[in-house]
Amino acid sequence: MLRNDRFANWGCGKQLLMAVDADTVRRVAHLARIAVAEDEVAGLQGELNAILDFVEQLGEVDVDGVEPMTSVTPMAMKMRDDTVTDGGIPDAIIANAPAHEDHFFVVPKVVE
Repeated sequence: MLRNDRFANWGCGKQLLMAVDADTVRRVAHLARIAVAEDEVAGLQGELNAILDFVEQLGEVDVDGVEPMTSVTPMAMKMRDDTVTDGGIPDAIIANAPAHEDHFFVVPKVVE
């Protein structure tokens, strides 16, 4: 498990300082179904701790008043009218049906 025995900034951010130990690296590798040799564990431990430190730094960024965005460039989604149509080609659609009647598919009865 992740060690979360050290805490910082309890007042405003409730940031958790975490460190990954060798057992956690092995457990994560097992859960991810990744074969990790014993000599690779120390290197992965350092990489995972670096990732967690970076995520911790992101928590320090002040984002008050920043609008969430879906793209780096401002743009509006293209919208169309929400209207019901027959698609404009009902004859072409029904032409491939093995059985049809008045532009409806005819299927065998399945519920008694």
